[in-house]
Amino acid sequence: MKIEQNRIDDLNLELTLSVAKEDYSENRKKRLSEFRKKAEIKGFRKGMVPMSLVEKMYGQNALVDAVNDAISEGLNNYIQENNLRVLGEPLPSEEHIQNEWVDGSEFTFKFDLAQNPEISFELSKEDEVVYYTITVTEAAKKEMRENLLKQYGSLEEGENAKEDDFIIVDFEQGETKVEGTYVALRNVAEPAKSSFVGVKAGDVLDVNVNEAFVNETDRASMLKINKDELATLDPMFKMTVKNVKTFVGAPMTEETFEKIFGVKTEAEFEAKIEERIRAEYAQEADFRFSKDAKAFLLEKANVTVAEKFLKRWIYVINEGKFTMEDIEKDWDLFIADYKWQMVRSYLMEKYGVKVEEADLLASAKGFAAYQFAMYGMNNVPEEQLEAFAKNILSQEEQGRRILDQVENEKTFAAVREVVSLKKKKISVDKFRELK
Repeated sequence: MKIEQNRIDDLNLELTLSVAKEDYSENRKKRLSEFRKKAEIKGFRKGMVPMSLVEKMYGQNALVDAVNDAISEGLNNYIQENNLRVLGEPLPSEEHIQNEWVDGSEFTFKFDLAQNPEISFELSKEDEVVYYTITVTEAAKKEMRENLLKQYGSLEEGENAKEDDFIIVDFEQGETKVEGTYVALRNVAEPAKSSFVGVKAGDVLDVNVNEAFVNETDRASMLKINKDELATLDPMFKMTVKNVKTFVGAPMTEETFEKIFGVKTEAEFEAKIEERIRAEYAQEADFRFSKDAKAFLLEKANVTVAEKFLKRWIYVINEGKFTMEDIEKDWDLFIADYKWQMVRSYLMEKYGVKVEEADLLASAKGFAAYQFAMYGMNNVPEEQLEAFAKNILSQEEQGRRILDQVENEKTFAAVREVVSLKKKKISVDKFRELK
């Protein structure tokens, strides 16, 4: 097979393949023999169909398949022999060449091929990336203290309902009565909220439920009916307040300290609050560093991608799932991530970054612990945490997300050892204003 290369630019090539008879004839004969063995044609025993009939029925298919096999083998060999860093895979040229499919002919095909760029750059202590240190303030400690006490608090009897309170009510409309419904005042629509704030047990209000509770799912649940029935419902109800429930934070007691952090004294409790804030700020600072470091590394690498080819390849391999307009819409995010993956792979190889099973499990356990903590479960047994983490890793999408996260973390950790960190102190408010 003859292959001619036309280099369009540094990343794009056009290959012209000339497929001669000797490149496909033996394969075509083998395919016809296979067709003959499998053919079941009335009047002939299986495997005994005359070759002339097989040729007539399957000759064209055998020719096309044999030529395609020759093309595939030729392209693969050319790529390997020339050490091409192929982006995706070769695509038939948009400049279509018409071939007549006649056995014994020479066929000509053109393919477009793009290469990924070769990445090479050095890092040293002369390279600086900003690392922010967020200061812990008394206001931050007070806010976390209040949030923790609220998280471990309880609903108690209240008098006049406040915006964060709950009320237990009965709804009536003619003979219809819905008893003992919980209403969270924070879910009441703003225009109607003033009518609810300040109510007490025994108060009776006329309420337009459509205006007060705009979320249809919540409204149907509150009235204990199917969502489909809402459209036919008269929205005006008499609402009788039975109880007011106010959320009271947990008291500053040894029992509370023990429950939240496993400590006994107020001093230990306050120290744990500061420790948690510092840990949260460190996570935010690390995330910010990764964002700034990624931008720095991408600029340093100055990666150029054959974007026109890549868009076309994505369109072709997805077989019509996306339009070119769909691809263009999210292109900036996609190409930034594509370039980063190339840069990250280069850095991982350069600095010997390896991801072990234990790294993935540790990351998944951290994610699991965070999810449990969101529901107030801070002391989950180790075996339960590990089981949950393994389940996360077994899910394809979640597993990929964890792998991507760990590769990023280990790559940025390696980079931190090589570059200089330009440390800056900053308030949490200013930090969160950063773009």
